[in-house]
Amino acid sequence: MLESLNEALEHIESHLDQQIEMAEPARIAMTSEYHFRRMFSALAGIPLSEYVRRRRLTVAGAEVLAGERTLLEIAVRYGYGSGEAFARAFRAMHGVGPGEARRTGAALRSQPRMSFRLTVEGKSSMRYRVIEKEDFRVVGKKVRVPLVHEGVNPAIAEFIRGIDRETIRRITALSDQQPEGIVGVSDNLDPSRAEGTELDYYHGVVTGTAAVPEDLDALTVPAGPWAVFESSGPFPQALQHLWRDVFTQWFPSNPYQSRPGPEILRTRLSQDGTQADAELWIPVERTAA
Repeated sequence: MLESLNEALEHIESHLDQQIEMAEPARIAMTSEYHFRRMFSALAGIPLSEYVRRRRLTVAGAEVLAGERTLLEIAVRYGYGSGEAFARAFRAMHGVGPGEARRTGAALRSQPRMSFRLTVEGKSSMRYRVIEKEDFRVVGKKVRVPLVHEGVNPAIAEFIRGIDRETIRRITALSDQQPEGIVGVSDNLDPSRAEGTELDYYHGVVTGTAAVPEDLDALTVPAGPWAVFESSGPFPQALQHLWRDVFTQWFPSNPYQSRPGPEILRTRLSQDGTQADAELWIPVERTAA
């Protein structure tokens, strides 16, 4: 898996001066474009689109300093429609405009080429199971919030505090299948999964038969396989590390890839709120043999 990911990155590197359709590196990595983007983000810590942008501006910076092409030629070569657009992007990364960089030989920033390698730690095993679920609905209260990678998401915390106890009681009563009880559901995320991009968050339950009250929101989820991961540890760090470990450790080691769909997190906090037991449900599909 890691070898094919590195081959996909090599393809991207050799096409920085062209329009890159991410379906091709995903094919080289033997996975879907959806999973390729998510895998890269989890492994690299930045969205794939941001990595490609930084690499293009790194290579373009070297050409600016070399002085062999005009600035407009360089802008067009690396996918910018105008010199002004190129200058804005160049300054945002390097802290100096391309014209000034050429005149003064200014020091520029560089995004190194990435490659992935396996580090075997063996500190702990990951508890998981794969189950098939019929189609179901998530029913509860919904809000659009920014994505936060580390720490408590303040927008979600404020949203949950604003739901009254009676509404929580009514929502909880609709739960009739696993994962049982109140869950947090993330859906409709930006493919880049960049910090600050938005997602739909549902504070609700999973149900198959319950009627949906008019004052609640509902998300219909089609049938399919789900990988269910278990975690215990400090809140919220252990939960966020669980998601990271799923994509950096479990997927590269197992014949599955993620498929489009919501991610479901069932959390049970300790009385003091510092520890949590959690189940993370990720929609998956088997990879081709």
